[in-house]
Amino acid sequence: LQISPASLTKIMTLYIVGNKLKLGELTLDENVLISAKAWKTGGSKMFVEVGSKVKVDDLIKGVAVQSGNDASVALAEHIAGSEENFAILMNYHAKKIGMHNTNFANSTGMPNDNHYTTARDLAILTKKMVKEQPNIYKYFAGKSFKFNNINQENRNRLLFSMVGVD
Repeated sequence: LQISPASLTKIMTLYIVGNKLKLGELTLDENVLISAKAWKTGGSKMFVEVGSKVKVDDLIKGVAVQSGNDASVALAEHIAGSEENFAILMNYHAKKIGMHNTNFANSTGMPNDNHYTTARDLAILTKKMVKEQPNIYKYFAGKSFKFNNINQENRNRLLFSMVGVD
């Protein structure tokens, strides 16, 4: 059964970021220029400002902790030149790891008829993230972070209600 992955899309976004870090094609202290498109992206935000430069490390926190669509788009554009090119990269990685019933159209999970997955494919991706990207996976357990003088709590309420949840 194909479903919309919504913000679970960001697992693939950060999986790719993790791969780029491993390959040395990206560093945590590297600055990312925030475009108008990233800044304007709707939905959840980490509140980056257009024209500012934000460290990759902060953008990863913005994606993993706050589910920031603005941060996802900024990383996608920085890595692939555009969010559309990043979606091509996402689909390449999806097929490579065995996600055969998935198609990504964006880095955020914003609604799109051509953006879908299955529970099985998400399980494949999540297992790969946990095993291959422990340095990225740990960000998802962050309960909060402060950016631009705004303290932001993790949107995953289970982190606050159950012991051992990551």
